[in-house]
Amino acid sequence: MSLVRVSATIVKASLKLKQYVKRCYARIERIRAAPRAVAGGAAIGMFWAFTPLVGLKTLLAILFAWACRCSRVSAALAVTFHDILTPVWPVFLRWEYDLGFWILSHPHHFPKKLQGEDVHIQYWLHWSTLEILWPTFVGSLFFAVPFALISYWIVEQSLRRRDHKSCDQLTPPSVASGSAL
Repeated sequence: MSLVRVSATIVKASLKLKQYVKRCYARIERIRAAPRAVAGGAAIGMFWAFTPLVGLKTLLAILFAWACRCSRVSAALAVTFHDILTPVWPVFLRWEYDLGFWILSHPHHFPKKLQGEDVHIQYWLHWSTLEILWPTFVGSLFFAVPFALISYWIVEQSLRRRDHKSCDQLTPPSVASGSAL
């Protein structure tokens, strides 16, 4: 009985995830801009979404999209779309921290294992948080850049395919078929 409940919950969650992805894509399709601008905004949004700058991600994505003359709406949507990863986000943050710590340490080594007493909320608002934030930010670049490039390619290709299909539907009938223009 428990296995049936778990599988039903997984099916419901996957259907909700699929609906969420469709809604986000439909919003991106409705943006009235060139495919490169929309894809650029989505890539910028996805880039900033992977950084550990909680509370600043959307603002930075919109600011950089504006500076790069890309779609600010698609940048904000990409940051919001990234919220799908919220349940596994602590795992990503740990991977980003480990990778950034390894890159910034000389000689290279991974950080010590995280203990339960190291994760109290009272430590989050100290200046020592920057000792954790900097390696996490550096490590996040190794996730953010590939995901930004992939999202740029996916959004641009899908928008170009949509535009190509809509242009095919608007072409006039050929003169060879005997119709007069």
